[in-house]
Amino acid sequence: MTVQRDMEIIKRDLFIDGDWVSANDYQSLYSPYSEEEIGSIPLANEEETNRAIASAYKARTIMAKMPIYQRAAILEQLALLLEERLEEAARIIALEAAKPLKTAREEVRRTIQTYKFAAEEAKQLRGETIPLDAAPGGVNRIGYTVREPIGVIGAITPFNFPMNLVAHKVGPAIASGNSIVLKPASQTPLSSYYIAELFKEAGLPDGCLNVITGGGRTVGDQLVKDDRISKITFTGSPAVGIGIRNKAGLKRVTLELGSNAALIIDDGIEIDQIIDRCVTGAFSFQGQVCISLQRVYVHENLYETFVTNLAEATAKLTIGDPLDEATDVSALISKGDVERSLAWINEAKSQGAQVVLGGESQDNVLLPTILTNVDNQMKVSCQEVFAPIVIVNSFSNINEAIARVNDSRYGLQAGVYTNNIQTALFAADELHVGGVIINDIPTFRVDNMPYGGVKESGVGREGIKYAVEEMTELKLVVFNKN
Repeated sequence: MTVQRDMEIIKRDLFIDGDWVSANDYQSLYSPYSEEEIGSIPLANEEETNRAIASAYKARTIMAKMPIYQRAAILEQLALLLEERLEEAARIIALEAAKPLKTAREEVRRTIQTYKFAAEEAKQLRGETIPLDAAPGGVNRIGYTVREPIGVIGAITPFNFPMNLVAHKVGPAIASGNSIVLKPASQTPLSSYYIAELFKEAGLPDGCLNVITGGGRTVGDQLVKDDRISKITFTGSPAVGIGIRNKAGLKRVTLELGSNAALIIDDGIEIDQIIDRCVTGAFSFQGQVCISLQRVYVHENLYETFVTNLAEATAKLTIGDPLDEATDVSALISKGDVERSLAWINEAKSQGAQVVLGGESQDNVLLPTILTNVDNQMKVSCQEVFAPIVIVNSFSNINEAIARVNDSRYGLQAGVYTNNIQTALFAADELHVGGVIINDIPTFRVDNMPYGGVKESGVGREGIKYAVEEMTELKLVVFNKN
C-alpha cells in the first residue's frame, strides 16, 4: 500500500531555559524505512551543553520549592495534552523510528499512563517516624524522615521507545522536584522536542526541562562528568553504560542495559493459547525492545508443535511502511543493524542452526526470523540481537531449561509458562533475572512496576515509584524534648 507522506522537513533547535536556541551545527534526519529526509536536528557543542546544564542547575531551586500539587498538576496537564494529540505524537514516532503506526499509538498511550503515574507518585512522597526510644539514648526524642530532590537529573534515552522511556526519566524527575537535562537518541529526537513543547504549554517553568541533541562523546560525556549533575539515568548498551558508571564518580546512576530475554514453556501448556503472545513478544517493533522475546526453551513433548505453529503465525505478519495501518513489521533503525543481524544469522547457520522462517532482508527490513538448533554460545543467543529474530530449542526437564536461561551475561526479565505451581515457584526462585513473569512472555511490562535487571542488564530500577526513590535524598530530622 502506498502511504501519502506530504510533509515538510521538521527543523528543530535546542530547547534551553524555555526557549528554542539555534545551534552552531545541524544534521539531517532520515527515515529508517524510506530513507527520505524528515528533519534537521541541532548538534550541541560543549558551550551549548554547558548552557543547558547551567539552566537546569539554576532551575533546580524552583523545582525543589514547587508545591507538590503544582508538580502533579503539570504532569496531569501534560498527559491531557498528549491524549488530545495522540495521532500527531504517534506519527512522529512512526516517522523517526520506523515503528509501525499501531505500535506507535500504543507507545503514546503508555506514555500518557506513565505521566499519570508520575502525577500520582508526586502526591505519595513521604517519610516515616522513627521510634528513637527503642534505644536507651533515644528517650524523649522524636525522629522522622523526609525525601528531598537531589538537584539536576541527566537523562540519556534510546531510540526504541522515544516517548515512553523519556517519560520514565522526566516524569519521576518532575514528580520528585528535580530539574532535567535530556539527551535523546540521535535518530529519534523529534519525540523529545515535541514533549518539551507540551511541557511548556502545560506550565513547567523555564529551565526545568532542557532538551539537547548531539554526539555521545560531546553531550553525553559532559553530562556524566559535570559536577552540577546529581544523577545520570541511562538506557542503552552495556558498553556505554559501563563507561558511564566508570566516569560518574559519586553521582547516582541508574542503568537499564541489554538483554536476551528468554521464555520457558513447560509440558502440558496449550500451545494455541500462547502463540499470539509469543509472536508479539518476538516481533513487536522489529524486536527492538529491551525485553523482546529472543530465546524460547520448549519442553521436548511440545517442541515440534510449537515451532510449526510459531512459524505459521509469524508468516501472517504484514511487512511494510510504518505509516501503513496494516503494517506489523517495518525497517530496523539503521542499515548497519540489518547487516549485523544477517551476519549473525549466517554465522549461526554455518555452525549448525536451522532457519525455519526468514533469515533474509528486503531493503532495510529484516524479515521475521525463527532459528532452531542454536547453541548458547552463538551470537544470536548469547548477545542482544535487537532485531526480529527468535531462537527455539527444546529441553527435557525444568532444571535444564533454567540453567540455559541463566547461562547469559544478561538478566532483565524471563517468562515461564507452566500449569504446575511448584515449577512456577521453583523457577521464580532460581532464575537470575530482575523480573520473572509467570504464564506470560518476558516482554510484559506495565509502567508502574519495578523494572530493571541484574548482571550486564544494569543497576537500579525504573517504574515511577522506584525511580522517584533514586531521585531523592532521605533526610533525618530529630527533635530533643529533654
